[in-house]
Amino acid sequence: MSNPESFIEEVTEEVRRDRLFATFRKYGWIGILLVVLVVGGAAYTEWQKASRAAAAQAFGDTLLDALDQETPEARRAALVAAGDAANGVNDKLAIQKLLLASDPEADKPGTLAALDAIIADPKLPNAYRDLAVLRRVVVAGADMEIAERRAALDTIAIPGRPFRTLALEQMAYLSVEAGDMEAAITQLRALSTDQEAPAGLRQRASQMIVALGGETKDS
Repeated sequence: MSNPESFIEEVTEEVRRDRLFATFRKYGWIGILLVVLVVGGAAYTEWQKASRAAAAQAFGDTLLDALDQETPEARRAALVAAGDAANGVNDKLAIQKLLLASDPEADKPGTLAALDAIIADPKLPNAYRDLAVLRRVVVAGADMEIAERRAALDTIAIPGRPFRTLALEQMAYLSVEAGDMEAAITQLRALSTDQEAPAGLRQRASQMIVALGGETKDS
């Protein structure tokens, strides 16, 4: 009985093998296609990364060349032209516009106008717009009423905003400017222990408290 059984097993195995080969011939191209797609997708992803890196480097070089111009007028003209190299990418456009606002001593009206353009552009990331608000308050200085500056800072001093602690620092300085030293010391004391504030900012707050005649919590 063993021989017939062995013969049957061999035949069964041969049939299975034939079916396997037939299935592979019929559907094997799917596996090959999947391999090609995976390899091709990985290559395309790497190409995209390399293209983005090259574009970012080229844009950075364009900005550096613009900043190397000898006069404020030439720098501004070059930075305006650099906007074309941003190719509509919001992050790049925001950086280009912020650099347009980097020369307040030579062109304060132009700087403020550039910052206003950033603040008013809803397509730009909020972080850049908040930075523009903070920068505008500092650049405008006494040209803006204290209440107007405080109202602008209020919009970026709420929890979760990236420049919250810097806005709070400026609001403390506005209290000093308004002659309200007690409020300024209270605001600075809160900042000196705010764990979200950078160490340098906490140190500045403590030093300012002492300069105003107040006492820090460690005193």
